Amino acid sequence: MGVAKSALAQKRDPRELRFITAVGLTVLDPIWTASLVTINHAYGVYDSLYGVAQDLSPRPQMAAGHIVSDDELTWQIKLRDGLWFHDGTPVLARDAVASMKRWWRRDAFGQLLADATDTLDAPDDKTIRLKLKRKFPHVLVGLSRVGSLTCFIMPERIALTDPYTQIKEAIGSGPYRFLADEFNAGSRSSYAKFDRYVPRQEKAERTAGGKIAHFERVTWYTMPDAATAVAAMQTGEMDWLEQVPNDLMELVGKSKVMTLQPKDPYNWYGIARWNLQQAPFNNVKLRRAVLAAVHQDDYMRAGFGDDQKTWRECKAMMPCGIADVTELGADAMPALSEAAAKAAVAASGYNGERTVVMAPMDYPQLGAFGQVTADLLKRIGMNVDFQPMDWGTMIQRSANREAVEKGGWSMFHTSGSMPSMLNPALNMYIRGQGSKGWTGWYENAEIEAASLEWLASPEGVSQRPLFDRMQRALFNDPPFLPLGQYGVYAARRNDITGILDGSGSYPWNVRRV
Repeated sequence: MGVAKSALAQKRDPRELRFITAVGLTVLDPIWTASLVTINHAYGVYDSLYGVAQDLSPRPQMAAGHIVSDDELTWQIKLRDGLWFHDGTPVLARDAVASMKRWWRRDAFGQLLADATDTLDAPDDKTIRLKLKRKFPHVLVGLSRVGSLTCFIMPERIALTDPYTQIKEAIGSGPYRFLADEFNAGSRSSYAKFDRYVPRQEKAERTAGGKIAHFERVTWYTMPDAATAVAAMQTGEMDWLEQVPNDLMELVGKSKVMTLQPKDPYNWYGIARWNLQQAPFNNVKLRRAVLAAVHQDDYMRAGFGDDQKTWRECKAMMPCGIADVTELGADAMPALSEAAAKAAVAASGYNGERTVVMAPMDYPQLGAFGQVTADLLKRIGMNVDFQPMDWGTMIQRSANREAVEKGGWSMFHTSGSMPSMLNPALNMYIRGQGSKGWTGWYENAEIEAASLEWLASPEGVSQRPLFDRMQRALFNDPPFLPLGQYGVYAARRNDITGILDGSGSYPWNVRRV
């Protein structure tokens, strides 16, 4: 989408923040999808009972606090005062209860909490009461989770929607109201400051603390052409660019009116996710053969160039840098020669099945990953149907469980943020829940048992033996291709400050100076 200077630059209202998204917003429901663009949208519109501070520890957000019984089986969470939804109704405990129940049917961690729960109810308008069947010391880890299916609070009437059905309206209690009448799916979305939002008094950190809306309005624009986006930043038509492509980093870095702002270093983990319920990747021998053929540096160089300041190889099933995670993938990922990989594919029993590889080309790095994969699979003897598309289309397609002849798929490319992969219970990418889990529907009882073991383990004890055991099981029965680890840079105009750390792009605390 081009943006005419005469239509924008000459009519700038300093009270409006103009944000260029990495991809267009098409899905409004943050429980139906873990897509980052939807999560970014949701963080402005909704709020959560708990957020995470700079050190990723849980902090009360909509909650005033909580009380845990002596036997640790009953949790009572009190809502803080002054909470209102954008439709003018007060936030009540029953709204939170309905929202939690919708969330825990879809979220990997939430399903564990649901299984441990006897009852969840609202004895009064301010109290959420959770009665457990057994101790579950990590309740707040789940309620504060970031980076994937966050437990956002919605009005009860909306939260009662089946979690496998997309909600079409966005009514929250967060610092910004979604302007539905200005929404142009995939192109533009608009938000207005919610005057009844009462921020917490603490300092803003990641998704916790005082979410102060300094702008009267926030408008998102989608610009598929990166050069056009950077030019709009240069001229002052736009304020904040979510992701700077690698080939324009030097240009932005030299600008006198823009500043490169790094997100968390090595925060993102490249993933090629298989459809594990149908051929060809329901064949574990084939998955092992493809995994052995992966050269991570091919992916990282295709997405980010030769400068390794922003990327690294990581032969692990959880991101390198997480406590107690070690690289155990050397044997499973030897980066085979083309001839050896071709022989391994043939020996796996692959029978020439059509292999549909999806990649979102509006995410430059993910599009590059998809091209590398398609080329690799072709060279090692697979029948590849490479299907480039936009992110929104891919997200919709990835929910399709039909055969490839009926619009299904074999593999798609995405990434996971480190905060969403910190431990086995949170990490939906490795969880083995089958049909109830993340798209691709990986099933592994050993991983599920290990997740429960982690939940029961005391704090302060090294998790390395457990993580090592899990990784060995995951490399033996791989749920995805790990492609490498990387960071991204945003760009902001020099008069924009206050952008917070985090995997998302949060609209609060940002101001014009």
